[in-house]
Amino acid sequence: MTQTWTRRISALAATAVFVSLGQGVFAADLTPMIDSTPQSQSVSAAKSPWQIRLRALGVITNDSGSVDGVPGSDLSYSDTVIPELDITYFFTDNIAAELILGTTKASIYGEGSIAGLGEVGKTWLLPPTLTLQYHFTDFGAFKPYVGAGVNYTMFYSQSATNAAALDVENAFGAALQVGFDYMVDDHWGFNFDVKKIFLRPDFTVNVGGSELSGTAKLDPWLIGAGVTYRF
Repeated sequence: MTQTWTRRISALAATAVFVSLGQGVFAADLTPMIDSTPQSQSVSAAKSPWQIRLRALGVITNDSGSVDGVPGSDLSYSDTVIPELDITYFFTDNIAAELILGTTKASIYGEGSIAGLGEVGKTWLLPPTLTLQYHFTDFGAFKPYVGAGVNYTMFYSQSATNAAALDVENAFGAALQVGFDYMVDDHWGFNFDVKKIFLRPDFTVNVGGSELSGTAKLDPWLIGAGVTYRF
């Protein structure tokens, strides 16, 4: 009888141990795994969508144009070097919009059959240009891009030299762009950029009491180099 009770007690003890071990294993399976990856590695810092560039910009015009009704007339314009600021907003890593800001002064000269006029006059230009760009992202620190957009040039502070009056009208023009950034780090880089603006404003000029009109075929190249900063 005593042996029977002893066997029963031993069996109950073994069962209790087995159940306890099973519950421990089950509880361990339900315990959430602790991520040992540091938070700084698991969460990457997002880039700012804003970028600015400051460039030295060469404005090289196409020396062409004419005065209506004057056979053989032609025009030429002075080239300039100016500071230029652009502001870029990235919608995605590849797609961005860029606003280009700068202002320059230009002299207008008679050529061809009106070369005797010399300098017809001077004007300041404010040509804000907005382009939509595609940025290539497969070349590491070298980041080329292409763009196309629209330009609106405003002419102000106009003055006649060898004419009684000069009025160049504000005008829209198409813009094409190609360039690249070379990024030194996440924020700073170098930039080279070339734009072609198709700009042909109409003008009126008074020479010797006669009111004349025509078209100035400026079509400038804008060639710039400078620094890039990505916020």
